[in-house]
Amino acid sequence: SVLAGLCLAATLAMFATGLSDLRQMLATKSVENIQFLPFLTTDANNVGWLGYGCLKGDGTLITVNAIGAALQTLYILVYLYYSPAKRSVLLQILLLLAVVVTGCGYFAHLVDRGTRLARLGLFCSVFTITMYLSPLADLAKVVRSKSTRCLSFPLTVTTFVASTSWTLYGLQLHDPYITVPNVPGIVTSLVRFWLFRWYRPGQDKPY
Repeated sequence: SVLAGLCLAATLAMFATGLSDLRQMLATKSVENIQFLPFLTTDANNVGWLGYGCLKGDGTLITVNAIGAALQTLYILVYLYYSPAKRSVLLQILLLLAVVVTGCGYFAHLVDRGTRLARLGLFCSVFTITMYLSPLADLAKVVRSKSTRCLSFPLTVTTFVASTSWTLYGLQLHDPYITVPNVPGIVTSLVRFWLFRWYRPGQDKPY
């Protein structure tokens, strides 16, 4: 459907905003000023939703999250290659793998088929909501500094479009596990738009 296509395009555009970080790492051969945790948590989120999509038999969820997981894994590997603190980064990667393997074992062997989809959907929803709310610390920093330098406008636009698309897609499928976790994405994006309007680029001040 058109809505499924919009979800696919908007989400891939949101993932593609990380390509600027990838280009920076390749150009400078360093990871300076680039955060590693967003790559890691987004990858975990994609893997979770990929599993949910496979259980549900939803091609849109499968396609989006398979591509997203591949992109995030690429970012992670490049970050590991150029990072001077390889041991710390590698430990975080191994921790993620342990969580993924444990989660797969739990849902595959300890949860009965009747409740497996619902429990995985609930887990993915909570994780996604946490991800959308995690940048609130950056929003507080923007208000204190009266500067939007730490915010990405393209990422804000793509997040808003993707969150709105997935909310409508969830409503169409009557799937609260898709609908509910994307509402915070809409709210935080609207807050960011307001901050961009209130603290215009010309008013930016260094931290």
